[in-house]
Amino acid sequence: MLNELLAAWISRQRWFGGKGRPIDELSIDSDVELTPGLRHLIVAVWQEGSRDRYQVLLGERTTLPERLTHALIGTLGDVYLYDAVHDGERTSWLLDGMAHDEDRSGLRMRHVPGVDVDTSQRSLVLGAEQSNTSLVYGDAYICKLFRRLIPGINPELEIVTALAARDAPHIAQPYGWIETDLDGTDTTLAFMQEFLATANDGWGLALTSVRDLYASLPEVTAAEAGGDFAAESERLGAATARVHQELARAFPTEVIEIHELKRMAEGFRRRLGRAVVEVPDLRPHVGTIEHAFHQVELLTNEVPVQRVHGDYHLGQVMRTPTDWVVLDFEGEPGQPLSERRALSSPLRDVAGMLRSFDYAARHLLADRSQAGPSLEPRAQEWADRNRAAFLDGYAEGGGVITRADAALLRAFELSKAVYEVVYEARNRPLWMSIPLAAFRPRTDLGPA
Repeated sequence: MLNELLAAWISRQRWFGGKGRPIDELSIDSDVELTPGLRHLIVAVWQEGSRDRYQVLLGERTTLPERLTHALIGTLGDVYLYDAVHDGERTSWLLDGMAHDEDRSGLRMRHVPGVDVDTSQRSLVLGAEQSNTSLVYGDAYICKLFRRLIPGINPELEIVTALAARDAPHIAQPYGWIETDLDGTDTTLAFMQEFLATANDGWGLALTSVRDLYASLPEVTAAEAGGDFAAESERLGAATARVHQELARAFPTEVIEIHELKRMAEGFRRRLGRAVVEVPDLRPHVGTIEHAFHQVELLTNEVPVQRVHGDYHLGQVMRTPTDWVVLDFEGEPGQPLSERRALSSPLRDVAGMLRSFDYAARHLLADRSQAGPSLEPRAQEWADRNRAAFLDGYAEGGGVITRADAALLRAFELSKAVYEVVYEARNRPLWMSIPLAAFRPRTDLGPA
């Protein structure tokens, strides 16, 4: 009966990765009592012959307070079962367990050596997440529960703890984690960091700047508008370069040889071919995209590779009162762990942020067909100004983008835009104009 309740409930959760496909079977692989009325479950969900495993905190109460009715999973007899991440009275076990390095039936709770964990803090769930669930404890900590479990150490835990051990700037202090064995492999279940209570996310700040520009008089330039963001973009570029430098010092580095660059271009080209079949609107731009990919094949120098962020955009950075902080080093959650931990060119992150500036400039126009054409030049101006400022800051911070690098950066950016076109076609067709604009000629990619 519990399995049936979980199957009906899990299919409706935002973090469930199998939406739109029937669940063939759900089984409980692990069931650990943490405290009376609170159980930690690892459930296996079978769909179309493949298995995914998810983490659930199962709460049990004989009466359910109104504040928890939205988290109800179902009832067994006279017991209410609910998603206990929403129950601040029960989630204190996370802090207690990490603070005291507890082991509980295969669950290992650890704190970072040398830090103290305040166990008096109460939790609230942070909303609007897609693949994880984060609990904010007071104004001190944020604990991310990785709902879909992939065997192995999560890159975010690995990277942030390594950078913190080096006293690297531009990261949030790590405090603890929870792990278990999955398929005989140490697997990260949760990761807790400093909560940046007084910070603002980069996406929100960028959108404020764009709105200010759109609301100003037509003759006012992006540089003259009250909410000009270019200085922040430049600071963000410098912070990004420093993070890349610290990653290169903390982890092994290699170089991509020339024949491997050709394989990289072939991979870009294969993805483009699949995308054109699915989204014919890409077809007029194939020549431009293919030209960019071919430039990578013509490179004659080796390309340094290292650990990178892997999913870098304005939503992954926070502006504190003193500087920029980079978050969410777990990479693209939908990709295999081995790919997220693989070495890559830091230009991949740079390209991701450049694409994010274009999205910030244009997304307010995507659903406004009448306003869009008249404001398009202003969107282009804002994007160009902030992209250039970010690249200037990246160079000032020690990042290097040579002429050859500019060719690779262009290829990374267009490959990302191809992915975005497919995503928007599937999910937000009105937004397809945003990534399609990426295939226009650019002059802000690297040195003149």
